[in-house]
Amino acid sequence: MRAARMHNLHEPFAVDELDVPEPRPTDVLVRVKACGVVPNLGNVLNHLPEWWPHLTFPPRPAIFGLDVAGEIAAVGDQVHGLSVGQRVYVNPGRQCGGCTACRVGDPQHCPAYTFNGYFGFGPESAKIFADYPYAGMAEYMTAPQSSIVTIPDNLSFETAARFGYLGTAYRALRLAGANANSVVAVNGASGTLGVCLVLIARSLGVRKILAIARNAALLAEVKALDPQRIETFAHDESSDVTDWIFANSGGRGADIVVDALQSGTPAEPLLETFDGLARGGTHLPIGGVLGPLPINLNVLMSNDRRIIGSLWFDVADGQAMADMVESGTLDVSCFEHETFRLDQVNDALAVIENRHGGFSNYVIIP
Repeated sequence: MRAARMHNLHEPFAVDELDVPEPRPTDVLVRVKACGVVPNLGNVLNHLPEWWPHLTFPPRPAIFGLDVAGEIAAVGDQVHGLSVGQRVYVNPGRQCGGCTACRVGDPQHCPAYTFNGYFGFGPESAKIFADYPYAGMAEYMTAPQSSIVTIPDNLSFETAARFGYLGTAYRALRLAGANANSVVAVNGASGTLGVCLVLIARSLGVRKILAIARNAALLAEVKALDPQRIETFAHDESSDVTDWIFANSGGRGADIVVDALQSGTPAEPLLETFDGLARGGTHLPIGGVLGPLPINLNVLMSNDRRIIGSLWFDVADGQAMADMVESGTLDVSCFEHETFRLDQVNDALAVIENRHGGFSNYVIIP
């Protein structure tokens, strides 16, 4: 099979010939049909040790590719409930399976938790990369049966390759308790994660979505997704976003504020929307703002506010989203797919900055 591999930092991917891997007894072999190109991948390839020294990089040469959809090509002899030919999404979250967190069904808190085809969250991730060196930028990959989400026929492989961002949005809003009574403010609403947050908030029945971003034209397209429930704010120097949030929430503030700002964004935009939280509100920092933030903990306590970090999503969340797409509860028809062959992966990374905000979906088709 062919696989795009990074041999060294700051160098382009090379397409290499490798043997098709054999699935272990509890693994499946997936024929990759689509792999999402994560906009942050360029930063990971060039700045991982500098920006995220606490994370673990896969050994080189490394196959990347986080969001994978395809068909099961083979199954191990201890795999049950899955069969050759099934259409699937492969959740890249990997865990050891034996620690306390794994045993109680809390995989994101496993000390070995790792994003297959991306990076790991601690030294134990080295063992996971050794077990699963294959990822989405290849024609085939192996994955544990526990990572598989089955997808319906009305969900294209290209759209399923966006599940990473959709799932990140789904879990975050689920943890915050988003429901029909909620006012949700999305900071960075026109970006790759931001558009997904808006789509998930709609599917959860949120009564009002406050979409905040810099690009007024893109925000107009966001509002067009649901003109009755979505209000928009384009950052400029003449108005205050905190005041706008209160004005558009009946003076109460947002029940949930989600930070979906891209990597490298300064702290100020996050802090401005944080101040728009209602009493008892929840802030979800799931974007790319780095570094310490000056949060007044006494104000946080006095207003009974919460800050919740939310990392990725589990297979149950993924299956819930797939079922929502099948039933029509979750509408993902707004994505505009830009597809590239495997040998065009470097071209995809070079032009991804020109994407149509969060509506563009860059996908590798091996």
